[in-house]
Amino acid sequence: MQQNKKSFGTAPVFFTSIATILGAILFLRFGFSVGTIGPYGTILIIILAHLVTIPTAMAISEIATNRRVEGGGEYFIISRSFGLNIGATIGFALYLSQAISVAFYVIAFTEAFTPLFIWIKETFDFELPRQAISLPAMALLSAVILKRGAKVGMKVLYVVVGVLFLSIALFFLGSTEFSESASRGFPPGAFKNMDQFFIVFAILFPAFTGLSAGVGLSGDLKNPGKSIPLGTITATVLGMVIYLFITWKLNISASPEDLANDQLVMSKIAVAGIIFIPLGLAASTFSSALGAILAAPRKLQALGADKSFPSDKFNSFVAKGKGETNEPFNGTLITCVLAFVFVALGDVNSVAKIITMFFMVTYGSLCLISFLYHFGADPSYRPVFRSRWYISLIGFIMSLLMMFMISALYTLLAIGMIIIVYLYIRNFHKDREGLESIFLSAFFQISQSLQVYLQKSRKLESSHKWRPSVVCVSHDSFERETAFSLLNWVSHKHGFGTYIHLIEDYYSRTAQQNAKETLEKLIKKADIRNNKFYIDTIISPSFTSAIAQIIQLPGISGMDNNTILFEFDKNNPENLDQIIDNYSLCRSGNYDICILGSELKSINFSEGIHIWIKRSDYENANLMILFSYVILSHPDWKKSAIKIFEICDGNELEKNRHELVELINKGRLPISTKNIKILKREEGISNKEMINKYSEDAGLTVVGFRGEQLKHDKKELFIGYDKVGNILFVNAHRDTEIE
Repeated sequence: MQQNKKSFGTAPVFFTSIATILGAILFLRFGFSVGTIGPYGTILIIILAHLVTIPTAMAISEIATNRRVEGGGEYFIISRSFGLNIGATIGFALYLSQAISVAFYVIAFTEAFTPLFIWIKETFDFELPRQAISLPAMALLSAVILKRGAKVGMKVLYVVVGVLFLSIALFFLGSTEFSESASRGFPPGAFKNMDQFFIVFAILFPAFTGLSAGVGLSGDLKNPGKSIPLGTITATVLGMVIYLFITWKLNISASPEDLANDQLVMSKIAVAGIIFIPLGLAASTFSSALGAILAAPRKLQALGADKSFPSDKFNSFVAKGKGETNEPFNGTLITCVLAFVFVALGDVNSVAKIITMFFMVTYGSLCLISFLYHFGADPSYRPVFRSRWYISLIGFIMSLLMMFMISALYTLLAIGMIIIVYLYIRNFHKDREGLESIFLSAFFQISQSLQVYLQKSRKLESSHKWRPSVVCVSHDSFERETAFSLLNWVSHKHGFGTYIHLIEDYYSRTAQQNAKETLEKLIKKADIRNNKFYIDTIISPSFTSAIAQIIQLPGISGMDNNTILFEFDKNNPENLDQIIDNYSLCRSGNYDICILGSELKSINFSEGIHIWIKRSDYENANLMILFSYVILSHPDWKKSAIKIFEICDGNELEKNRHELVELINKGRLPISTKNIKILKREEGISNKEMINKYSEDAGLTVVGFRGEQLKHDKKELFIGYDKVGNILFVNAHRDTEIE
């Protein structure tokens, strides 16, 4: 794209902003507001509106002095902070609001010719359509901008701003018979018709949105970091002060009835008002339309330059500039066509409400960006101009609150439309950053605060209430996925999980790069499966040294890891010796130990989880039951159930069954008593054979083991379960209570 020769200083930002602020609403609707809801109600609107616009002006100024701002104004700021996808979404909404604003101001411009319409009606008994003025005015404005561009627009802007300020000055110098007899202050009880407050607010709010017009010139500014803060904040604050004085002047100069019913009541108050107020209205509306028609195409051009739209041809068309200043001719052409449609069909009040919603969304987003940057404390965020986090937060909250107060339905529709557009754009630009980019620093801060709090309080560790915090270590992550699945089941609702892929190597640059690439693959794999556990890699020269490091790691949830999970292939258990050799090391860290025997065949979830309890290792029973309950909360197991089996001598059948039923009932566990099976020990048949027989179709089989058994039987303890599928061996370091 051709480089833009930047030629504007601070003055165009200020004059474009102030001309839009002191625009059509000032002349046509402020008297209506004072007459309808009273002077106090109007002042309240001014204050509430500036609780949105002043924080926004400060937020824009702050972000503009933190980084180089290019064409597109607020769009550039949002897209470089929230990411191109959400930036394109809000930028497009803002473009539409500014393009529609052009029509709004041209329609309002037509009202300056009200005396002409009245004269024609009275003289010729003919009602001249407003479009007889608005459409030619729109055509003239389009021709000027398309032919001459921004430079001539700025020259015209200075003239109309001069006329505008002259009209306001004459208004303040004027007096009426009413003002001679009226009190100079506000009368008591000057709030009225407050049920119409937010209707009037929606109509008036576009009067305070001029900062967008000034910021929209960002691509043409020599020094945006200086011009945007100085121009927008000065214009916003000066506009607020002028509106407060105008409210006072209107209140003391005309009756509420005249204010509410005569939209050109200011012409009856000002010196030579019959000439200068329509002239001021014409100047203000023309200058506002001029500001909007200069700003909107530059947003469209920036959107096209970032290839925001799904069509490459359309992106190229709107991004193309003209001349050495890269004038957005094509974008201006589209904006003019769109404005023509609304000029022909639009109504001032209805269009004002539409504009209000779009501006509120944009301003709220800008304030939220500023707040999140403050909260996230990103060291790369070093703006020359600094706002305060609480000012930005107020701006965001007020934007959202005012939208809902104006119309909850329109607010939900506006937000819904933005979500749909965002999803549509994201579908075409999947490689671009999404909403998550701006929230990362804030998440880091929240995570740090929570981690420190949990470490200080240690409430979870001091409590006897158990929940699993499992760390799994494996070097076979890409060969078998069962450990991945098990950790996901545990982490879905009740537990926490950390998966660590072991790279057996000495630490080096090559090993570190390998670990980084492996981690990216694992994260993608987890993302596809929608896993909810943390993933990492570790480089260590041996399995034992890796275990020694891992058992000392803090838990990512804030509570210490309390369970370690190993995994082996049932059909080729070559790594079992490594696991067995490190059993004592894990026990020294007071870890519960789970060893998963993986089977490649698919899991039969409908058959549920089978728990096998033996009196010889009864200390594992509670942990096995609780672990199974946690796993069962995952949607994969939603149609499953837990079945408990116990093998005992014939004379203990009823006693053992009663104890298990009492344990289940006391613990309020969702295990049906019909799923408790007490099996009589049969002579000559081993426990393994019984498990193979009854749990052949189980989705997961859970079996306990003791350290003494492991020392004696070694690998034999874990093999021989050929007919069952996945089997989890559990060893509790202490008796876990079921409360």
